[in-house]
Amino acid sequence: MCTVSVGGSFACFVIVGGIATTAHYATLMALVEGLGIGPVPASGFGFLIGAIVGYVLNRRFTFASDRRHREALPRYLVVALGGLIINVGVLASVLALVHWHYLVAQVIATLAALFWNFGANRLWTFRSFERLPNLK
Repeated sequence: MCTVSVGGSFACFVIVGGIATTAHYATLMALVEGLGIGPVPASGFGFLIGAIVGYVLNRRFTFASDRRHREALPRYLVVALGGLIINVGVLASVLALVHWHYLVAQVIATLAALFWNFGANRLWTFRSFERLPNLK
């Protein structure tokens, strides 16, 4: 179901992303509210926790990848680094420019990183050579 079409993959990506985002936001809120860490570094750490959850679930369920971990994981980390830069950049910008609550700013940052993460992971990280036309 998940890998039949781009729409199916995207639907699964959103579900898996919801789980990973929950891990991200829980970490963010625990660090900000519980430990008094600033929202930007707390979000960066939360993003990394969410990325770990996302890798495991996306590899298995969203993209059903047969690419070896030694190939997929470095690619995923590059994509995650791009997502982290987008996330932290948008969050910091919204907080600095409009001074909204950090969770509102985080939602905007999450949406900004969503399409980058899906596209790059679908087309590069988890894509199997067997599924590419004319490459065999």
